[in-house]
Amino acid sequence: MKRVAAYIRVSTDKQSTDSQLVAIKDAIQRSGDVLVQVYEDHAISGGKCRKDRPALDSMLKDAGAGKFDKVIVWDITRLGRSLSDLIATLNEVQKSNVDLQFLQNDLDTSTAGGRMIFQICGAIGEFERSLIRERVKAGLDKAVRSGKKLGRPSNLNTSTKTAVLELKSRGMGVKAICRTLQIGCGSYYGITKEAQRLAA
Repeated sequence: MKRVAAYIRVSTDKQSTDSQLVAIKDAIQRSGDVLVQVYEDHAISGGKCRKDRPALDSMLKDAGAGKFDKVIVWDITRLGRSLSDLIATLNEVQKSNVDLQFLQNDLDTSTAGGRMIFQICGAIGEFERSLIRERVKAGLDKAVRSGKKLGRPSNLNTSTKTAVLELKSRGMGVKAICRTLQIGCGSYYGITKEAQRLAA
């Protein structure tokens, strides 16, 4: 008998997590396992990172503390919509020796087939990151050839700002973007806040 945690999420106040939880409880009952904790992020987008999703953050911390053996999620999109963030979450759960099951996707990392698919997802994620790095590097090289200065200037150039927003839209995390573009976190937040202000 496994100790199972449920992770449920909806994006808006008008949505309910009830159907997700019912499906998860049914699956646990059929397996003979026991539900020990429910983690719910209500009215929070799946595109937000871990620090903006308190239930997800608590679930990952509790996984590391060994409070359960398995996490069941109704659908993989409930866990995340960004491939890079999703892979990071999957990796962290796996490092804690906790299995993941996605009911709608028929994916369970406690099985050989599920582990294979998980490994493929990880390879795809790494491939996507490599492509992004190559595109960013090509863009930065072009900027240098055209005489633009890169690095950590107090007034960041247009190419760097564009690269930050492009990588953010593709789901890359803050630290990865700063590392790739060699900018500080303060510069990253300044660029994204400026973009939000201009879009308002």
